[in-house]
Amino acid sequence: MPSPRLRPRLFLVAAFAALAPALASAQSLIELYDAAHSFDATYLSARALYESAPFRVEQSRALLRPSVNLSGSGSRVETNPIVGPTYGSNSLSASVNARQPIFNRSSSATIAQSERSLVSSLADLDAAEQDLMLRVSQAYFDVLGAQDTLTTTRANKAAISEQLASAKRNFEVGTATITDTREAQARFDLATAQEIAANNDLVTKRIALDQLVGRSNVAPKDLAVPVVLPVPTASVDDYVSHAADEHPAVRRAQVAYEVAKLETEKARAQALPTIDAVASVSGGRNTVLLSGNGNFITGNNSGTSVGVQLTMPIYAGGSIQNRIKETLVLEERSRSDLDAARRGVVQATRQAYYTLLSGAAQVKALEAAEASSQLALEATQLGYRVGIRVNVDVLNAQSQLYQTRRDLARARYDVLLATLRLHQASGQLTPSDVLAVDRLLAR
Repeated sequence: MPSPRLRPRLFLVAAFAALAPALASAQSLIELYDAAHSFDATYLSARALYESAPFRVEQSRALLRPSVNLSGSGSRVETNPIVGPTYGSNSLSASVNARQPIFNRSSSATIAQSERSLVSSLADLDAAEQDLMLRVSQAYFDVLGAQDTLTTTRANKAAISEQLASAKRNFEVGTATITDTREAQARFDLATAQEIAANNDLVTKRIALDQLVGRSNVAPKDLAVPVVLPVPTASVDDYVSHAADEHPAVRRAQVAYEVAKLETEKARAQALPTIDAVASVSGGRNTVLLSGNGNFITGNNSGTSVGVQLTMPIYAGGSIQNRIKETLVLEERSRSDLDAARRGVVQATRQAYYTLLSGAAQVKALEAAEASSQLALEATQLGYRVGIRVNVDVLNAQSQLYQTRRDLARARYDVLLATLRLHQASGQLTPSDVLAVDRLLAR
């Protein structure tokens, strides 16, 4: 069953999907995440592993619960003495044996270990879910980025085509040299090759998105205009503090450290006595047939016992002491792994935070560059018409404008992905974050 922490997330996804218009199916980011949630094999595998964890816990708890065994046997014996008659005997017996552990420190530690594994399993599931959200978002914006690249490439090609036609006309009337025509033709041929590559990249990105969500011909929505990008809602120290305590990797390492300490407790428990309450009920029937006179001798027997069994280890060849030393070293290793996990997520969170800030600043710079490139192209075209600029100047200005537009679109998608990566790095990425990004798409 879904974890308690997972239920509100699934409800949020399901509620939004129910309210979404039918025509928008398989287009919004949150809908595609919902589709991948029930299709992606990697996530489903992690969820199945989490759902199996409670059964492992119940198996370990059986160590301190009563156990009852039924056993039975039957046999026949033929006896042929040298002196005297031959005779045979039949024997039937059955017994019921019960045991209730009273004191067993090793079993108690084993149960505690299995119960801690539930926390680790939930951390694994959270990590898988966050990874799925990021993979779907990455594939979604990869498609949008490939679409924008193809669009700008085609627009650039169309502009170059017009410049090529202009250069040919000017050459025919004698106002331009053949150099202008050849330069424009070379740019046109290059733009054609770039268009082919961009179209192939778009096809590849669409296949990856379709495969991830289990649908065909998915058509992602573009960003709404004007584009409003999210900004960090907390300081970097807030994100780092949350990551150091709640990140799935830290939670897994914390559980591993606690399990290692319990393993040391189990090793020490091997030198302690175990106490069990035991009970037994048995019964049998024996029949002896004397071959000389054909007489039967039959007897029944039964017995009941109840008691307490104490087992005290005295000497085990030094294995207990060496096992304790081994587990203490492994406990120290687990503590070091926990420190490494904390340091790793703290570093990743800081990097993700400043990457987001840098990306947002880059978007603003590219927006300014787009406006400047547009003005530069218009000025260059005017200069070309009055004869103070040459054809290659126009081609360069066009290429700069469309390259800037392509980079700007990619930078915006990178900022949205960086926002999600920051939440993942700090261990708090949820479907509500995906929904917040989804709201920035065109309706």
